[in-house]
Parts: sequence; C-alpha cells; structure tokens
Amino acid sequence: MILYHNPRCSKSREALQLLAQHGLAPQIIEYLQTPPDAATLERLLQQLGFSDPRQLMRQKEDVYQEMQLDNPDLSHAALIDAMVTCPRLIERPILVAGERAMIGRPPERLLALL
Repeated sequence: MILYHNPRCSKSREALQLLAQHGLAPQIIEYLQTPPDAATLERLLQQLGFSDPRQLMRQKEDVYQEMQLDNPDLSHAALIDAMVTCPRLIERPILVAGERAMIGRPPERLLALL
C-alpha cells in the first residue's frame, strides 16, 4: 500500500491514523516533497477510475483559479502538467492498494480498499 500524504493536512493525518488503527503501515509518499511525474499521475487516474484530471485536482485552491485550470479548452496533458508543476493541486490523501486507489475524503472511505 502507498499513501500519498501531506502531513500538514488534517484529513491526510486522519487517514494515516485510521490505517494504523487497522494495523497497516503503508509506504508514505509526501507528494509535496516528492511530486509524482506525469506517468504516475496517469496511473493514479486509472486506478481511481477517473477520466478527467480535474477529478484529481483541488479545485478550490487559489492556484487552480490563478492558473485558470477551469478553462475547458485545456488539454488532458496540460492539466496533468499543472499537477506536476504544482503538486499542491493534487487531492489528498490518496491510498493505492494493488491496482486500485481511493481518495480519503472522508478518511473512512479508504476502508473500502482494505
């Protein structure tokens, strides 16, 4: 299991605590320190069952508006590149278990992968 984690995010911390309560210690990737590349983001989209990169984005972040990522003319690749360039756009936490992944909002959703 892999947890894409931001230790400053309360939901991400809650997810990590929930996993620990179930005896799980996933590999932790602090994605702000080690941002995923485009191929990793594409794989996450597939594992999450998402077709639109915006489904993986924090659309209420100021940077989302500043970068005008709501522009419908932006390509799939441009949206992926925006997350590579600015990883704080990526929704969190994300748990990957095998070939499946889930966003832990709320953290209890992650239990479906266990």
